[in-house]
Amino acid sequence: MSVSAALAGILYPEIEPYETGFLLAGDGQRVYWEQSGNPEGKPVVFLHGGPGGGTSPWHRRFFDPEAYRIILFDQRGCGKSTPHASDPAADLRYNTTWHLVADIELLRRNLGIDRWQVFGGSWGSTLALAYAQSHPDAVSELVLRGIFTLRRHELEWFYEGGAAALFPDLWEDYLAPVPVIERSRLIEAYHRLLTDPDPAVHVPAAQAWTRWEASTVTLRPDPELVAGMTEAESATAFARIENHYFLHGGWLREGQLIEDAASGRLRGIPGVIVQGRYDACTPPMTAWDLHRAWPEAEFVMVDDAGHSAGEPGIAAALVAATDRFAH
Repeated sequence: MSVSAALAGILYPEIEPYETGFLLAGDGQRVYWEQSGNPEGKPVVFLHGGPGGGTSPWHRRFFDPEAYRIILFDQRGCGKSTPHASDPAADLRYNTTWHLVADIELLRRNLGIDRWQVFGGSWGSTLALAYAQSHPDAVSELVLRGIFTLRRHELEWFYEGGAAALFPDLWEDYLAPVPVIERSRLIEAYHRLLTDPDPAVHVPAAQAWTRWEASTVTLRPDPELVAGMTEAESATAFARIENHYFLHGGWLREGQLIEDAASGRLRGIPGVIVQGRYDACTPPMTAWDLHRAWPEAEFVMVDDAGHSAGEPGIAAALVAATDRFAH
């Protein structure tokens, strides 16, 4: 994704990592991680979306490189982590929310960090909440965007037909790979297509799944984003991992993350919730539910944005949040 034109004056300048490596996470998983910015700065871990989206160099730019020790990592099965979920032989049994929570904690300990800021958007907000509620003493702040908690009505809105009311033309392309008789349970139907070993079956299905998401995450269409996300290998990993998580409800009990926030699991953790008013992927209802459950967090509604962190209003709010917590 190119962000130079729209976000050049909002994000911090481009930087390169000063250290990279692989976390041996068990179950045959090698998780790519990197550090950039100030080695003596405030630690922050960036949790990417998807699941299965991977990190990009521009994700480093939400943080002041003089103030922050910036840690990015590719979650299991995507980006530079291996085994990659684009391989038909990849086993996703060891890729769950709780495996990822354990990976984050293992990475923190391996890097010798006592507490760190946790920054996550979309699926990254889900994972950030799951991690913070499991390890509250390890979290200095939460910066969250485009809140998603995998409740059944959230999944049904975007993947089973609700959002078709806004994007009927794009929805037809999402439906196209699925036989008519299977369209009453689309997540399940896509699971069958995405796990088919034949590339002639799983690649077009993966591209259709990913194109639907890429075409709807921004307030205005972004053809460059769509083209980048629907490249065959990355789209296959992205769609397979997302579908795997959604089929299983993220291995969360229904409503777990909102309920646990309301019960006080986040008490004492400063936070900012950034939400696009016209987010069709993760509508504001979920961010508002989290805000009501966790009123200590600042709530920022961006009135001219959809879902993507690459939209100027969202990016500016996120940078303002990280600047606020920098010291």
